[in-house]
Amino acid sequence: MNNVIDLVWDSIDKGLNIGVVSHKNPDGDSLGSLIGLGLSLKKLSDNIIFVRPDIIPQAYDFLPGLINMQKIEDIKVNIDLLIVLDSSDEDRLGLNKSLIETSKKTINIDHHISNSNFADLNLVVSGSSSTGEIVCQVLTRGNFPIDEDIATCIYVAISTDTGRFTYESVSKNTLQIVASLYDYQIKAHEINKNLYQKRSLSTTKLFISAISNLDLYKDGKIAIARVTSDMYSKTGAKPDETEGIVEFLRDTEGVEVACLLKELENKEIKLSLRTKDYVDANKVCSFFGGGGHIRASGASSPYTMVETEKLLLEELNKYI
Repeated sequence: MNNVIDLVWDSIDKGLNIGVVSHKNPDGDSLGSLIGLGLSLKKLSDNIIFVRPDIIPQAYDFLPGLINMQKIEDIKVNIDLLIVLDSSDEDRLGLNKSLIETSKKTINIDHHISNSNFADLNLVVSGSSSTGEIVCQVLTRGNFPIDEDIATCIYVAISTDTGRFTYESVSKNTLQIVASLYDYQIKAHEINKNLYQKRSLSTTKLFISAISNLDLYKDGKIAIARVTSDMYSKTGAKPDETEGIVEFLRDTEGVEVACLLKELENKEIKLSLRTKDYVDANKVCSFFGGGGHIRASGASSPYTMVETEKLLLEELNKYI
């Protein structure tokens, strides 16, 4: 961590261009970490580039600092130091992956156990609850500025990636960091309302449609639901409106493995896997070239929905 802090401060002192980027199809941890770190560095330098992911889900429209985001094609300067957040490998960056090759130095800050350590300097803490938790430690230890907006972003990162502080990755350190964010007058109640109490009607309709499409296997230990392109048309929802479905399946009594198979616009199938007690979700998803955490992982499949489900069940048979 000290090496990361020193490199960032050195880059700021020299007036170098620093880019912050996170993975495609971003979630709360990736966006909160990216924007939170970027806003802090922006207080110290005008040479901070916030690289926009492919999409920004509507659920995170309230995040401060979104106005700073730039699409890769609009970036007109060379990036000297690229800080990659919450991405287990280079491919997770999508089109923004090219920045790794063109940047002079790279830092990788992440908490995924499957991280490939692809950067020049890797700060990967797999025992951490979230990338947001690591970012907060970097900012605090490095005496980087933190204000209400930055603390808000970090709170969003940690809250969303811990299932509202319910996952086993939550530690005493996690809760101490969250408590410290209140020192910056964050409005936690308002943040929580924005995150968890503003589900659109289209999202609710998609949720109902997906749950109605549920199948159980292995005496109810495996639960699989599907979201198809047809469902988007019928409900008016978008592919980024599936958050919470797979967790709902996992929370069902008797379910050990929950999976959501989601058809994307390019016909690619995305797997979201959650486990409860003994199945390693990271190992299962690694079969499809994905990964993440022991209890929460994801992957993309080039196969059809039916073929993907068949392969997934064959893989899960090794564990259940």
